[in-house]
Amino acid sequence: MNIAIILIILLVGAILTYFSGNRFASKVAILFSVAAAIFSVALCLKFGAAGTNYSAEWISNPNISFSLKADGLAIAMILLTTILLPIIILAAHNREFKNEKLLFSLIMFMAFAMTGAFLSSDALLYYVFWEMSLIPIYFIIILWGNGEMAKRRKAAMTFFLFTFAGSLFMMAAIIYMYTTTGSFQLEAFYNANLSNTEQIWIFLAFFLAYAIKIPIFPFHTWQANVYQKAPAVGTMLLAGLMSKMGAYSVIRWQIPTTPYAAQELRTVVLILCIIGVVYGAIMALRQDDLKRFMAYASLSHVGFVAAGSYALTYDGLQGAVVLILAHGFGIVGLFYSVDIIQNRTNTLSISKLGGIASHTPKFTVAFFLAILSSIGVPLTFNFIGEFTIMYGLYEVNLWYALTIGTSLFLGALFMLRMFQQVMLGEPSETKFRDLSKTEIFVFSLIVTVLIFFGVYVKPVTDLVSSSLEDIVMHIK
Repeated sequence: MNIAIILIILLVGAILTYFSGNRFASKVAILFSVAAAIFSVALCLKFGAAGTNYSAEWISNPNISFSLKADGLAIAMILLTTILLPIIILAAHNREFKNEKLLFSLIMFMAFAMTGAFLSSDALLYYVFWEMSLIPIYFIIILWGNGEMAKRRKAAMTFFLFTFAGSLFMMAAIIYMYTTTGSFQLEAFYNANLSNTEQIWIFLAFFLAYAIKIPIFPFHTWQANVYQKAPAVGTMLLAGLMSKMGAYSVIRWQIPTTPYAAQELRTVVLILCIIGVVYGAIMALRQDDLKRFMAYASLSHVGFVAAGSYALTYDGLQGAVVLILAHGFGIVGLFYSVDIIQNRTNTLSISKLGGIASHTPKFTVAFFLAILSSIGVPLTFNFIGEFTIMYGLYEVNLWYALTIGTSLFLGALFMLRMFQQVMLGEPSETKFRDLSKTEIFVFSLIVTVLIFFGVYVKPVTDLVSSSLEDIVMHIK
């Protein structure tokens, strides 16, 4: 089974979606996204943790190859992308957009670029896909975002410049690694004979790119405005998938390439991650706009993911991967809920909402289940990831685990407080229509994943175990 086929499916899907016209664009996008998801599941069932590779010569000088590596870790990320993709498209399926063919083709192209970044084992190919993913989200924010055009452009440009600037440092590190090893291949990076000083600089160059993308405090300043101005489908792509590119890259590219620097700078980086977790929770408590609220809630959760990754223990890495997957599905469910509220009430102001639960028993249950998973209630997917990360941090230092554990209390506080203000209270006069069949189906898929893997996470841990063991071996 050629793993490049998944990229072909997504790229062809993007092209045909555009040329299918506005009337059929969403249907064609759903068809190809489901095909990509089916292929990804088949890839997982056939190869599992053992994985498979594909390589073809691309450019001879410098030596660049079209190299793909689908081990358990990469397959987990591909499954996240290709399963969430049809869910995100379905979430936007019944919304009215200008130039739908362009919107849905950009969504498909963005999934193509992110999938390429997850699969690449050639550093320059990885960088090409990494940068390519910026283009569609930039136009999605500008053309279909919320608010005035000038503010949308400013938010999109800020995001683009932040991430592009960080990526330039990563590019410099990749070029330096090529001059040192003579190869762009992942294994060559892992086995490079770098001095301690070289490792420090390479680590910092990669860190700047990934800290902006995840984001990690204090490199998060672009996030809230961008999430607020982006359309719902844009925030789902950003929070559910694009931020995971940074977290995955920390585990795949940065830490094994610079193990000495990772150990030396671990304390500083972990402190930044933990500050981000607590800061995000406190800032969420102060928000009145639902999208900004979710942006800071997401900042808190991805800080948890980053802390697990930089703990440099097997349990920390495993917890980070589990939480990457859990947060991807959970945050899409939460932003979908926000989109439904905005479309029914024409407001995102928490202070102006209330009493929605009295009209919408189905939506209330779905929204509440998504919130319970977000705050890490036992028997939910998030709980497994958060608990494992805390154990991984405990192996490093007890105080890291205790400090980051305060965010669990803060997370429950700000999420339940928001739910109480938005959903409960006196019934409002505004008629709020309950979920449609399509919306019920979307929520059912998300909630099923969050609960099933909260009860039985073994398929995920088995899938990524050998990849993480290999990475830990390089760290040690």
